[in-house]
Amino acid sequence: MAIMSDLQPPDRLETERLLLRPLAESDAEAIHANWACDPEVSRYLCWKPHRDMSDTRAYLEYVRERWASGAAFDYGIERREDGELIGAIAIRPAGHQAELGYNLGRAFWGRGYATEAVRCLADWALAQPPIYRVYALHDVDNPASGRVLEKAGFIREGLLRRRGRHPNVSPEPRDAVQYAKTR
Repeated sequence: MAIMSDLQPPDRLETERLLLRPLAESDAEAIHANWACDPEVSRYLCWKPHRDMSDTRAYLEYVRERWASGAAFDYGIERREDGELIGAIAIRPAGHQAELGYNLGRAFWGRGYATEAVRCLADWALAQPPIYRVYALHDVDNPASGRVLEKAGFIREGLLRRRGRHPNVSPEPRDAVQYAKTR
C-alpha cells in the first residue's frame, strides 16, 4: 500500500491523564530505563530488548526517519501529572487505513494508560478525511493486548495464521489476532 505522506499528525494529543508527543533524543534514557531493555515488554513485539543506549539511540533515529518520510508517526506516552515517559505508540498510515502499535513500561501496566492512548490516537486518525479504518494486531498468546483494544472500541476481526515474527518468543512466524475500529 502507498504511504500517506500527506497526513499531518499533530505535535501533541492530550487525554485526561496523558500527553502523546513525538519522541525526542532527550527521551533516550527514559525509553531505555522504562521499557526498551525489559524482555517482558518486548516479549510479543517484533524487536528484541535493547542491550545498551546505542540500541535506544538507533531506535530514536529510526523513529525520526519514519516521521520525516510519513511512513509512521511514533509518539511518546507521557503522564501529565508528573511528565514521566511511560511508553510509546505509533500509527502507520497506508491508503485508507492505518496500523496502530503500542507498548508500555511494565511498571505502568494495568492502569488503563494503554487503552487511553490507543483510543486517543485511533480517534484522531479516524477523524482525518483519508482514514476509514485503524487496525492493530497482537500475538495470539498476548490476550491482554486484545483487552486493551476492545476497551478502546476496537472489534476483533479474526485470527491471522503465521502473520508476524516475534523473535523473543520464536524464530518462526506466529499467529496474530486482528482488531479494527472504523468510521
